[in-house]
Amino acid sequence: VVVRRADYNDPASLDAAFDGAQKVLLISSSEIGQRDAQHRNVVDAAKRAQVKLLAYTSVLRADTSRLGLAAEHVATEQAIRASGLPFSFLRNGWYYENFSSRIQAGAAHGTVVGSSGNGRIAAAARADYAAAAVAVLTAAAPEPVYELGGSAPFTLAELAAEVARQSGREAAYQDLPQAEFKKVLLGLGVPEVYAELISDSDAAAAGGALDDNTRTLERLIGRAPRTLADAVKAAL
Repeated sequence: VVVRRADYNDPASLDAAFDGAQKVLLISSSEIGQRDAQHRNVVDAAKRAQVKLLAYTSVLRADTSRLGLAAEHVATEQAIRASGLPFSFLRNGWYYENFSSRIQAGAAHGTVVGSSGNGRIAAAARADYAAAAVAVLTAAAPEPVYELGGSAPFTLAELAAEVARQSGREAAYQDLPQAEFKKVLLGLGVPEVYAELISDSDAAAAGGALDDNTRTLERLIGRAPRTLADAVKAAL
């Protein structure tokens, strides 16, 4: 393993990092609102390096998603297509780790709060999405688009029930309107941009935006992904 510095805001660092690279995995930036420009820097550098594959961690059904965070992913996918480089979009669904704080709060206070109603969420562990990326990067002929999610979608009520089972305490799901859930997050000190993202994503999940039944993730990694029970255990 050779570690190279790569800064999405520093094109020169990307040129140095990609020198001699055959394949590049672009992991989406966490800086909401800046990702379009940052990702374009990476795409441009990959094009200059003439890589043989540019893989990108996008979001589930990005091109049709009602998730607010999908817009920057769509812009990146368009830039990658326009680059002319061979590509694979790893359209990752939700991460179990996104629920860690809610799992811990549910165990501590007996309530899991959200805005997803009875919407099912096909979340998976970061480690399983990473394993899928490895499979794509090492494949002889990777596909252009992979819709990825866990194999056992769940509701937040089911998540709360699992928290109760493992913690040995009562825990229930409290469904709130999106605006009220955002207020709760802001009251907990979550920055505005992330409170909006989380509450918007929960509301979108109520309409199925985070559900998936393709089992593509399971097929890629060659085994069943980690379960909701695994995720709750890890968070607790």
